[in-house]
Amino acid sequence: MEEPSKDRAAESGQVPQPMKEGLGAPDFGPRNLARDQQNPDMLAPPETDSGEVPNLKFSFSDAHNRLQEGGWAREVTARELPIATTLAGVNMRLTAGGVREMHWHKEAEWAFVLDGRVRITAVDENGWNIVDDLGVGDLWYFPSGIPHSLQGLEECEFLLVFDDGHFSENSTFSMTDWFARTPKDVLAANFGVSESAFANIPSGERYIYQGAVPAEPLSTQNVSDPYTGTTRERLSHRMLAQEPIRTSGGQVRITDSTNFPASTTIAAALVEVEPGGVREMHWHPNNDEWLYVIEGKGRMTVFASRGTARTFNYQAGDVGYVPSAMGHYIQNTGEERLRFLEMFKSDRFADVSLNRLMALTPQEFVQEHLHADQELMGSLHEEKRPVVR
Repeated sequence: MEEPSKDRAAESGQVPQPMKEGLGAPDFGPRNLARDQQNPDMLAPPETDSGEVPNLKFSFSDAHNRLQEGGWAREVTARELPIATTLAGVNMRLTAGGVREMHWHKEAEWAFVLDGRVRITAVDENGWNIVDDLGVGDLWYFPSGIPHSLQGLEECEFLLVFDDGHFSENSTFSMTDWFARTPKDVLAANFGVSESAFANIPSGERYIYQGAVPAEPLSTQNVSDPYTGTTRERLSHRMLAQEPIRTSGGQVRITDSTNFPASTTIAAALVEVEPGGVREMHWHPNNDEWLYVIEGKGRMTVFASRGTARTFNYQAGDVGYVPSAMGHYIQNTGEERLRFLEMFKSDRFADVSLNRLMALTPQEFVQEHLHADQELMGSLHEEKRPVVR
């Protein structure tokens, strides 16, 4: 067998090499250059990385995609990313008129619209119907067991997040599946009609199918006003309509039960980091973080105690995970804005800023801890909300 030829691009430094400061050696192949270019800080980790930290990254690009007439869906759960036990995610796209059929889950469902426009419908346990048309940056939340459906008003894509890492989109309770598994005489008795009324029902789950593009606006539909109830919580929210928390390096929008009361099990922050900026060093005291990158490129280092730390590179479509209380930060390593969602299985968003901790601790005590000079001490200031620098 011939020896592998040296990669001349690698020799010229145009691709990352597993070398840093006199350590390592060139890799002339076989190798996956595209992967290495996406993960330069995993190929040649910073010298501050140390010890064994489990994998905290998985890309939707590596997930199995379920193709249907009317759209597709793929998921990242604890099966793909074993450490992600608190939340699971589904990336779904529907065609114009594409329908995710009426179904329900044991888990609650939170969603963020990434592209296009979608109509959501649901009926809660009190018999209230919920119908709304949502666009980019809008959210919905369906509590556990509430039946719902989705339909594309145009080509649309969204991220679905469920409050159990072991959730599977392929094992939900579907209306067509239940009909197909029920004897026709039982169906006839249940609805008070003849068995012939069910002669053409589907033989199994339809899951996603192609339907007609629904009429607009909602007022043209034969449904009552979905928000006239006085006790019902609204199940949709306009996240991008929130005024962001603006900082020197970007901005943040936080949505949890304080401004979206229905969302009792999932809290989120939409973070935008400008080129050269960093989501400051911090940790979350109330639960693990499930992270989804919408656009841009970033580097995250996670400090896992016991002298261990590991650095990961992320880009659009990647999922990250940070166990509760582990310190971390995220740098924008690209030339464009970095946008990502921080998600938590909680009714509220919470983080602890390292900067704020130091600013609110007696300064002599901090100096003694870190042997800090006056430049560092003078830079400290209290921050009450998540900060992008």
